[in-house]
Amino acid sequence: MKAPDLASQRLVLDPAAASDLRNRLRQDPQTGVRQAARQFEGMLLHLMLKSMRDATPAGGLLDSEQSRFFSAIGDQQLAQELASQAPLGFAGLIEKQLAQQQKGVAAAAPPAPGLPPQSLLPVGRPLAVVPAALPAGQRPQAAAAALPAGSADSSQRRRDFVERVWPHALDAAARTAVPAHFLVAQSALESGWGKRELRTADGSPSFNVFGIKAGRGWSGATVEVPTTEFVDGVAQTVRAKFRAYGSYAEAFRDYAQLLSNHPRYSSVIGQQDGVQFARSLQRAGYATDPMYADKLARIIGGNTLRQALSAA
Repeated sequence: MKAPDLASQRLVLDPAAASDLRNRLRQDPQTGVRQAARQFEGMLLHLMLKSMRDATPAGGLLDSEQSRFFSAIGDQQLAQELASQAPLGFAGLIEKQLAQQQKGVAAAAPPAPGLPPQSLLPVGRPLAVVPAALPAGQRPQAAAAALPAGSADSSQRRRDFVERVWPHALDAAARTAVPAHFLVAQSALESGWGKRELRTADGSPSFNVFGIKAGRGWSGATVEVPTTEFVDGVAQTVRAKFRAYGSYAEAFRDYAQLLSNHPRYSSVIGQQDGVQFARSLQRAGYATDPMYADKLARIIGGNTLRQALSAA
């Protein structure tokens, strides 16, 4: 009889799970990679379950924020249990890819003290996303010295972006009663941390870091670019006109006015919880991407934003 997988029997809310996985990666990399691959497959399954649940009409006496919260936890637990049986086979593919990375860097120099082996990190993911492994008191700038050039450049670009928009985020936060770092996170999501800022035909910046479109009521400058819209859950590329501003200050003021003056964003104003802020925007129809709220919530609660803010 096959012994039960202890990892699959853990509760998704177990606070010790992440710490145990890190220890397993250090002590037994092969087993740790297998466990991490299964957790990733569980995440994919959870996204599938979430999409199915979101497509189900809500309402009724038992429908509430509390019931949706516990349903989400139940879905995560179910996804974890299903992933332990490897029904989709993604875990095996992920494990093979990580094993190949391990072979490719076997001759590389050992990692800096306190950092996990480079071979166990996802491709293209900078080490800066694991600050818990940094020695006490070490600044993100010091850790960047041990990163590949591309990762260091990305970290610097994020810090530069935060420095540019932070003063204007503070002003917009005062107007909307929403924490400034929530607004920075959304502008980072919409603009790719400034890398995908909308530009005019002559290449000049539009400063539109919130992806606000130019509707009938907009009489200012515009920029027309291809964009991705989701229709019935299917991504489509279309051309659309977006608002163009003269500065980041103007862009953040306009964003604050949009939230404050439009009734459908009433649940967003004053929101102090990052996840609820993201979900309120999604429910209000701010974006058509069905994963918009999840993406925004991950940035708000993630280490990337936290490090960029601390270094800015």
